[in-house]
Amino acid sequence: MTDRGDDPRTKGAPARRVEIFTGAGRRRRWSAEDKARIVAESLAPGASVSAIARLHGLTPAQIFRWRRSGSLASLVPAAMSFAPVVMEERASPAPGESMIEIELKDVRLRIPRSTRASTIVALLKALRVGR
Repeated sequence: MTDRGDDPRTKGAPARRVEIFTGAGRRRRWSAEDKARIVAESLAPGASVSAIARLHGLTPAQIFRWRRSGSLASLVPAAMSFAPVVMEERASPAPGESMIEIELKDVRLRIPRSTRASTIVALLKALRVGR
């Protein structure tokens, strides 16, 4: 007979994180709006999917699954994307003032280069919402 203190199966294991779920113990139903809100939170700059999942009692895999789901696309704000940039030499309208010109489908924005980035972002968001 061996001493139970020497048996590696019975030695005390280091403490691990344990989650205790309370409640009815059934599957939760998330509305499309709730899913879209959580996915939008996870898409915010600097957001941690794991932290957001913990906050809402989900697994990160569930949030990634919702992100891939096409059914939420209309409810979640579009993520920023890159667009091709074409550089051209043109004469500036005011002496010494260079311009940024942005064309989106049938709209052309001419913005002085000294414009703050936050103002440009607000203009682009306004164009997107107006469509």
